[in-house]
Amino acid sequence: MPEQKRDYYEVLGVSKSASDDEIKKAYRKLAKQYHPDLNPNDKTAEAKFKEVNEAYEILSDKDKRARYDQFGHAGVDPNFGAGGAGSGFGGGFGGFDMGDIDLGDIFGSFFGGGFGGSSSGSRRSGPQKGDTLRTSVTISFEEAAFGCDKEITVGRSEECQACHGTGCEPGTTAEICPDCRGTGTVRIQRGGGAFSFTTSTTCPKCGGSGKIIHSPCKSCGGSGAVRRQRKITVHIPAGIDNGQAVSLRGQGGAGRNGGPAGDLIISVSVRPSSVFRRDGTSVYVDQAVTFYQAAMGAELEIPTIDGKVKWTLPEGTQSGTTFRLRGKGIPSVSGRGRGDQFVTVTVQVPRGLNREQKEALRAYAASMGEVEPEEEGLKGFFDKKRKKK
Repeated sequence: MPEQKRDYYEVLGVSKSASDDEIKKAYRKLAKQYHPDLNPNDKTAEAKFKEVNEAYEILSDKDKRARYDQFGHAGVDPNFGAGGAGSGFGGGFGGFDMGDIDLGDIFGSFFGGGFGGSSSGSRRSGPQKGDTLRTSVTISFEEAAFGCDKEITVGRSEECQACHGTGCEPGTTAEICPDCRGTGTVRIQRGGGAFSFTTSTTCPKCGGSGKIIHSPCKSCGGSGAVRRQRKITVHIPAGIDNGQAVSLRGQGGAGRNGGPAGDLIISVSVRPSSVFRRDGTSVYVDQAVTFYQAAMGAELEIPTIDGKVKWTLPEGTQSGTTFRLRGKGIPSVSGRGRGDQFVTVTVQVPRGLNREQKEALRAYAASMGEVEPEEEGLKGFFDKKRKKK
């Protein structure tokens, strides 16, 4: 039995009425807490990190969140919406997979007849999309900003080259199941007289596949697929942010019974920069300047993600002042423009002044009316403050 997934709101620790900002804030906190770079060789933290990313991927998307709120995990399954009679409910009924419930059994028991919808057996005998696979990749701050190509290794099921997915030994063919005639289901009449009813169930002879393989392929054991490790190059688009994902169609598990291959979803983790901070497409950086530069103005070289740029610091800049460098931020992942960079100036207070420097500073302070010229050190400054009181 597959492991039961936790509620996505529970994973992020937010209520179902949480705003987008609350969900984003909760995600960032947990992603940082369980990030693989901060928890090396910690399998529990790694699993938590993947769980948090998966929850954020759904709840940060308006459409996916709406489907999840209505149908639960079934509503955000890649196969959501597939199926016959259940297609009006997104391939499920009340949040349940139609493959787990045979509507023929349910409706037949009430109305004394079969139900015309698809059942688990008929779905197994028809074309099925392959499994959706998930993996993760870690990139640098700069790689996230400008995009990059990364080679990843993925273990996946692929169509057996020996039998081309038929499951039969080359030169042989499968027999159509005589009991279900290839449908994968059989009808069974129960009861008698006025109390008789018919149910549909998986064909016991073929196991729901609709065919019987007398000579299974030696390469795949009759499954039609083999497990292989593949190296895949994935393009990470410029502007991608930590926790976002890239989807590669057709790079997941092999399809069954002629169905298409599944998808591969790569969650992206971005290593923090030692220089820059990011919020969306905006970049933030602190720039230290001397007292002289702040007072007199200066030509500075400011670090940006494009490299250093020359920038003029205005005279009289106060510590903590923030300036904007337009168009020097992160490119939009949609390809429409770039954000801005914000530079916060921090004035450094000099340390370890020698006697000559201290005298010069006292003279400056005196010229500004802060201390008397004839007084020693800062004593006069404090005396002056006391006199004013």
